[in-house]
Amino acid sequence: MTVAEIRNEYEKSPRKMTVQLARELGVAEAEVIRALPDGMAVELKPGESEKLLRAMEGFGQVHVIVTNGAATLESFGTFGNFSSFGEYFNVQSKSLDMHIRFQQIGAIFAVEKPGHMDGVKTLSFQFYDRSGAAAFKVFLSFGSKPAPADRQERFALLREQFRL
Repeated sequence: MTVAEIRNEYEKSPRKMTVQLARELGVAEAEVIRALPDGMAVELKPGESEKLLRAMEGFGQVHVIVTNGAATLESFGTFGNFSSFGEYFNVQSKSLDMHIRFQQIGAIFAVEKPGHMDGVKTLSFQFYDRSGAAAFKVFLSFGSKPAPADRQERFALLREQFRL
């Protein structure tokens, strides 16, 4: 399926979750993200994953979503208390406990798109594995309220700093 075909399908239902659209089209979700209209998704440097995650500590409370073929886990928390052990980069704050294998990350995007529930613009950093499946997503805004101006500015700054 071409980028133009994926984009055409996205534009029919821009509030649809990208994971759902990917399943319907039989493509990796990362390909749906790459096909979003210009400016909605900026690909970031996957080799800078640790620096990007460390920078997220400054956002405070975020919404983290991990989805696989059978389940979705949503958590609200803050990034911090970072460490490394073997192949793992660890986030172990009081509210988030994540163990990330950066060598498996194939793509990262800074994404601005309408939310699936109400159409309000969401801001997120989305991490994908080497097969193009979502590893995890970090939402700075989610739900009925847009991100405050300071979050939007910090998002834009990190998007440019880590742009591929």
